[in-house]
Amino acid sequence: MTQNHVSENRHVRAKKGPSMVTRAVVALLAVILFSGFFGLGYWQVERRAWKFDLIERVDARVQGDPVTAPDHADWENVTRDRDEYRKVMLLGTYRNDLESHVYAATDYGAGYWVITPMARVDGTIIMINRGFVPTDHRDRATRPEGMIEGQTRVTGLLRLDEPGGTFIRDNVPQEDRWYSRDVRAMAIKRGLDPDRVAPYFIDADGKNNPGKLPVGGLTKISFPNNHLMYALTWFGMAALTLVGAWLVLRHRKGDGDDVDLDAPKN
Repeated sequence: MTQNHVSENRHVRAKKGPSMVTRAVVALLAVILFSGFFGLGYWQVERRAWKFDLIERVDARVQGDPVTAPDHADWENVTRDRDEYRKVMLLGTYRNDLESHVYAATDYGAGYWVITPMARVDGTIIMINRGFVPTDHRDRATRPEGMIEGQTRVTGLLRLDEPGGTFIRDNVPQEDRWYSRDVRAMAIKRGLDPDRVAPYFIDADGKNNPGKLPVGGLTKISFPNNHLMYALTWFGMAALTLVGAWLVLRHRKGDGDDVDLDAPKN
């Protein structure tokens, strides 16, 4: 190998930085990702504000004075945003012979919600979740004290119909197996006119249940509020996108410069 060839090999070019095309692609991807992550973070901030407003509104309904349960003329106006968890009262007569049982797991253990139709004086029906009974008290004959006869007043929280079943299990009306409080399907199963049955039910407070069965007033109101954590996660991803883009696009010393290893040093 000649001296000239060695000299040529010692005249090297430093590693080049990203090309202009690469820089443009990286910058474009950074803008898209940053916009997406930042948008998701901002959406979570808005959801957090909405959740706080929902909690405040529901708390006001639960703590407020009871109002008369919506009648037939107002059923079409009943909505989740306006009415769910509103404290209501109702005067009517239990149809104890037509009660249904919904599988339930509570602090009292496994058992059933007792859903009993209540007839109003105008002939309409509102389903009442009278409360929880353990498995060995599913048969109403085992709790005769709770079979209230004649007109009675019920106070509780208005809840919207739960058609179909749960995320895990579907209702099986033909076998009288219920996993959600599907009031319309229950009405049909019990031979009631579904058009005369309210599209909601009432979680009774159970204060007037003789014999302490069913156990009422077990409604749990919980609204998970993890939106701040989600927002910080998305904003963090947006920040990391900017950092990553800067690391790729920054001009590094010596990018594109020729280096002569044989050049004399001062």
